[in-house]
Amino acid sequence: MAAAAVVAEALEPWPEVDLVEREQRRELLLTGPALEERVRAAGGRLPPRVFSLPLLHSLEVCGCASLREPGPGLARGLPRLRSLVLRGNALGPSLSPELGPLPALRVLDLSGNALEELPPGRGLGPAEPPALPQLQSLNLSANRLRALPAELARCAPRLQTLNVARNRLRELPAELFALQLLSELGAADNELQELSPAVAGLPALKTLDLANNQLSEIPGELADCPKLKEINFKGNKLKDKRLEKMVNGCQPKSILEYLRVGGRGRGRGKTDGSEKEESRKKKRERKQKKESGEGEEEEVEEVNKLLIRILHVSENPTSVTVKVNPLVKDVRPYIVCAVVKGMNLRPGNALKRFLSMQTKLHEDICEKRTAATIATHDLKLIKGPLVYGAQSPQELKIVPLGRKEIKAKDLVRQLQLEAEEQRKQKKRQNVSGLHRYLHLLDGKENYPCLVDADNVVISFPPITNSEKTKIKTTTSDLFLEVTSATSLQICKDIMDTLILKMAELNKFTLENKEEQSLSDTEADGVSGPFNLRSNQNAEKDGSSPLIVEQVRVVDMEGSLKVLYPSKTDLDITASHITIIR
Repeated sequence: MAAAAVVAEALEPWPEVDLVEREQRRELLLTGPALEERVRAAGGRLPPRVFSLPLLHSLEVCGCASLREPGPGLARGLPRLRSLVLRGNALGPSLSPELGPLPALRVLDLSGNALEELPPGRGLGPAEPPALPQLQSLNLSANRLRALPAELARCAPRLQTLNVARNRLRELPAELFALQLLSELGAADNELQELSPAVAGLPALKTLDLANNQLSEIPGELADCPKLKEINFKGNKLKDKRLEKMVNGCQPKSILEYLRVGGRGRGRGKTDGSEKEESRKKKRERKQKKESGEGEEEEVEEVNKLLIRILHVSENPTSVTVKVNPLVKDVRPYIVCAVVKGMNLRPGNALKRFLSMQTKLHEDICEKRTAATIATHDLKLIKGPLVYGAQSPQELKIVPLGRKEIKAKDLVRQLQLEAEEQRKQKKRQNVSGLHRYLHLLDGKENYPCLVDADNVVISFPPITNSEKTKIKTTTSDLFLEVTSATSLQICKDIMDTLILKMAELNKFTLENKEEQSLSDTEADGVSGPFNLRSNQNAEKDGSSPLIVEQVRVVDMEGSLKVLYPSKTDLDITASHITIIR
């Protein structure tokens, strides 16, 4: 079997490796449809030639369902490797052989694989001496890990960022809290039942995300982390109901202060008598305020839930419909759409936060657009009904964001030339911006597009939106689309997450009073006073409800294909969210 793989490798062309060898480049990127077949022919691993590039600083292999293990020789052959990205492959259930030692490695991304365990000998590498002495960032998210290796802190003693979200972890090893430089710890969407008081041993911790776990208590020692600024415990059923309301609606500073002075449940620092007396005093104050009519607003602010109201097609005579042309079936067949009304993007950096959130979703759950692509549009600039279809690269025309109208064929060629220029200037294979997604169009005879009633292309996934429907600070009503070549359910899951993030951003904007931003030239002319009054009312109510309108996706004959959100969509059980259906 091994001999056959070696022969297959010798027969299979690896032009990317040839280019790196010939030009002595420092970076190697392997991705795209052609990679699957070559890796399969090499026995589900990378060819040994990759591990004979001693000058290599960065190796990235993404989206290859055939890649089950990196292959032997990685540690020995790549002594200068600083960044190793093996995201969205099929690595697992462990790493064989183990990854390290890699003495220069600073970034390691193994997210989106099938890893179940990382035991000694089949994990990241030995703890003595440290296999990854310079590692700063480790991403193990979206795997199937049930436990983290106890020796992780000794294997990577300089770790600063650790992301283990979306696994099956029941606990975090006590040794983890010995990482003196750890500043970001993300372990959301696991099965964690306890956070150890030893978390106070992380002096550099700035961000902690333990949302959607099974925690019942938060240790008061968390308040002893001197640099902690951002915390997320949403989606946990805490025994202390007041604390549960606070984590769903208050700023981190208030939560940490509550923990610092004792709180309730796992209290510290107060005697039972003084706490009971204070409790009785607060009850009397609440009763007095309620009798005088002041208490109702305080109770609403304490709960402070995110409100999302769904407007059904039957209630909405102006609902948007998207028709699907059968030509798109072989290109990018899945699409889910929704309309969201009530966003406030005017104040301060609200628009910047919104765009950053979308970028982060593309990097994370969209797996760098390989799983799905999000597009957001200003609803007022769209004329329906819309048609989702496919056009030849010679026929498809679009005004891309920040560019002039161009044919898709010329746009792709232009981006390819820009990417090649980037590589030459920086002497690296990786590129940034839209250039990173060009390989997703490899081998496509037609390109997917969303067209409005005036036959104007408003979206060319997974590459770009149209400048015509661009989101601005004045935008309050948005049309959202999520497309995928993989799965309809992926589209729905990502749309759920997008809408939830939008609700959270809207709430943050209300809670953090910022100066109104009028940087867009349209700001003076787009019903500004009406929107401002609406926002002031929302602030007075202490809520930030979003209206989510259902959008029907139908075939060209009008038969229903998808309705979003349906009864089973936005099925969010988190206690800080209320869905009004």
